[in-house]
Amino acid sequence: MQMQAAISMKMGLSNISSPSHLQRLLFLASGINHRKIINSASINKNARINSKNFHSSMSVSASYDDNVDATPSPPSSSYQAEKLRKLLGSPGIHLGPACFDALSAKLVEQAGFDFCFTTGFGISAARLALPDTGLVSYGEMVDQGEQITQAVSIPIIGDGDNGYGNAINVKRTVKGYIRAGFAGVILEDQVSPKACGHTRGRKVVSREEAVMRIKAAVDARKESGSDIVIVARTDSRQAVSVEESLWRSRSLADAGADVLFIDALESKEEMKALCEVYPLVPKMANMLEGGGKTPILSPMELEEIGYKLVVYPLSLMGVSIRAMQDALTAIKGGRMPSPGSMPSFEEIKDILGFNKYYEEEKRYATNISQLTSQSGYSSASSDTYSTQQISEDNSSGPFSGIWSIKLRVKITGRDGFEKLDIQIPVSDLVNDLMTIPYLCLTYFVLVKIKEIMNKKGMQLKW
Repeated sequence: MQMQAAISMKMGLSNISSPSHLQRLLFLASGINHRKIINSASINKNARINSKNFHSSMSVSASYDDNVDATPSPPSSSYQAEKLRKLLGSPGIHLGPACFDALSAKLVEQAGFDFCFTTGFGISAARLALPDTGLVSYGEMVDQGEQITQAVSIPIIGDGDNGYGNAINVKRTVKGYIRAGFAGVILEDQVSPKACGHTRGRKVVSREEAVMRIKAAVDARKESGSDIVIVARTDSRQAVSVEESLWRSRSLADAGADVLFIDALESKEEMKALCEVYPLVPKMANMLEGGGKTPILSPMELEEIGYKLVVYPLSLMGVSIRAMQDALTAIKGGRMPSPGSMPSFEEIKDILGFNKYYEEEKRYATNISQLTSQSGYSSASSDTYSTQQISEDNSSGPFSGIWSIKLRVKITGRDGFEKLDIQIPVSDLVNDLMTIPYLCLTYFVLVKIKEIMNKKGMQLKW
């Protein structure tokens, strides 16, 4: 629904105690959801600046579409799940290092990997600096996961631990991971609190409860209209026996699991035995770096055995810890880390996307600083710029047509002489207009006017 509003205001800035005070007044006055996207037509505002020497008048045109929400959507879990399923159906074995935050996930993607996965171990360490013993919560895992999935375009498999409770909790976990943008979720059969894989103290729930967790996950997937990949993990090899782990793997596949994973298998023969369980169901191998229970095999060997996915849970976390320790030792000793131990500043900026940001900045730039700093500013040329250049710059952008709005500011001294007459694209007034109710532009307009006046040697008292 298209909505328009016309508002006339007169305000003495001396009566406004703070920007937040002004914002609250405008929020209350508008009654409009500030998350809606503003996109075209007409609000007329008149505001007066009370000072010793100047007064001003201004007009702003804007409107918003009540049907469009400016809140960015997370990546589609179904789309990412489809990509992961295509990967599982493609020839060869696929390698995926574990990430623990958005930056590590971005590095995995930039290195050319087809998928990535998270671990409770890595997120417990990165987020809490605590061991993976059930201390990290469902909410923390989802929050970290959403940051990761939004940072990359490759599918991410999220570690759902033991589902954080009973079958009902498992359903909530799966639905939360779907909303967070995960392509897959790993669910294990450990009791709560859980223990980390390849460590002592692991206990598993009954066979029936283990199967019911996977059935609950399948139901949650159906109810969400998603196609998230369910990776069923059993820790019963260490808790009970290899025979028990093979029995559970068959039952978990029957319950609807898409991928099977037995943690901490102790020999190549045991790994072969898993791959013989429902050969058409993909298997995942866990190559724990640095000394786990499972033999470290090459991707080629794992593919020959029958594995489809192989994951490396500690590589990025481990080398990061050692690199930080070495750097801290150097700094404490009064030295800089060796040049070969870290990328250059330019490389770091490139990894983080500074160059891409600069290109985007050029694309949407309005050259307002140049326009307002030059004397002899022409309102006619401003009209041409506003209607043509902004349209050209934004015609193919994700927010095209939203902020082709201009503000005219005229300031006349009490001596009757015109001090300022300019037109400002509203998009220049704040860094991120999409998060602010349009009525709040009034405050930012006044701030902009003050900046312009200061540049011209004029003073304005608030």
